[in-house]
Amino acid sequence: MQATQPFLVYRDRIGVPSEIGFLRRQYVGFSRLHPVWIGRTVLPDAGEISPDTHRLGGDPPLGSLQRFLFRHCGVVPSLGMPGLAPVLHAQFARGGALALPLVRHLGLRMVVTLHGGDVSKHKNWTGTVLAKRWPAMLRETACFVCVSGAVAEVAAAHGVPADKLMVLPIGVEITNDPAIRRPSAHLFVGRFVEKKGIVVLADAMRRLRAAGDLTPLVCVGDGPLRPMLNALAREIPGIILTGWLTPDAVRARMTNAVSLVVPSVVASDGDAEGLPSVIPEAMAQACPVIGSDQGGIAEAISDGVTGLLVPPGDVEALAVAMRRVAQEPGLGDQLGAAGFRHAASALNAHIQSAKLEDLLLSV
Repeated sequence: MQATQPFLVYRDRIGVPSEIGFLRRQYVGFSRLHPVWIGRTVLPDAGEISPDTHRLGGDPPLGSLQRFLFRHCGVVPSLGMPGLAPVLHAQFARGGALALPLVRHLGLRMVVTLHGGDVSKHKNWTGTVLAKRWPAMLRETACFVCVSGAVAEVAAAHGVPADKLMVLPIGVEITNDPAIRRPSAHLFVGRFVEKKGIVVLADAMRRLRAAGDLTPLVCVGDGPLRPMLNALAREIPGIILTGWLTPDAVRARMTNAVSLVVPSVVASDGDAEGLPSVIPEAMAQACPVIGSDQGGIAEAISDGVTGLLVPPGDVEALAVAMRRVAQEPGLGDQLGAAGFRHAASALNAHIQSAKLEDLLLSV
C-alpha cells in the first residue's frame, strides 16, 4: 500500500452534526495525503469525521489562554506534528481567516473551501476576524474551492480573483444500486433555520391538507425554528419530527421517501445555500428531489429530469410539486432513477475527492 503524507485540515469546531457527512466525504478518495484535523473545539461526534482530530492548545487553564491568543492575536501554540505536507486545507471562509497565522507560522500554502453562508451572510463582513483578515487571505490563499458556481459568484463579488477560484461540488458515495423503494412520506433533512425554507414548507403542508392530501412529512434535524414545526404538528396530522439521525438512518428514510424537499430561500441576513449535501445523498438513494430554483440547488437538479425545481418562496408551487410526486404514477421513480444516474456520474464523492487531492498536491 502506498504511504500517505499527513496534512492539516482546519475546522474551528470539529464535529458539528450537520457537517459531519459532507466534510468527511471531501477526503474519501485521497490516496497520497492523509487529513489531520485541527481546530479550537473538538465536539463529541468529531470521531465520525476522522479518528485523527486535534485541539489547538493544551488542557485548561493554559490551553484556554492559548486558544484565546490564537483566536484574537494569531499566536500559534506548539503543535508537535513533524512531517506535514506543505499545504493546509481550511473549511469555510472564517476557518481560513483563523488558520492564516497557522499557515504563516508553519510556512504552508493554504486552500480554502467556501460552502455558501460563510461568504453570503452579511454579518460575516462587519467587524469579524474574517473581515479583518480577508485582504490578507486574498493575497496569500492559493485557491478558493467553491461547492457551487453560485458560491463562486459571491466569492468573486468579494474580490477573489478568477484565477484563484475553482468550482468543485462535494459528492456522495455510490456503493451499489439503490434499494427497492416503498415511498411513504415526504422528507426534510437539515437545520431548522430560515434559509432552509421552513416557513415555506409549513405553509405548503397546510395547503396540501386543505386540498385533501394526507401524505405525511418527516422532518429530520433541529434548530431554532423547531417550535414552528412543533406547532404545525399540533395543527395538522402527519408531521413527524425525529431530531438528528445517524447517516444510516437518514439513508433509510430517503429510500422510503416520496420526495426529499429542499425549499431553501435566501435568509434575511443574506445566508444562502451552497449545495445542500442532502441533495446528492438523496439522489444516491434514487429518492426524487424537489428543490428551490436557486444557487447550487439549481445547478444540481435538472428540472423535470433529475428532480423538480420550484421558485424559492413560492408556497403554491411547492405544494403542487409535492402533490405531483405523491400522486402522479411513475413520476417519482422516473425522477429518482435519473437522479441516481446523475449522482453516480457527476457527483461521485471518490471522483470529486480525488480532484481535491490533486489540487492540494499541486499548490
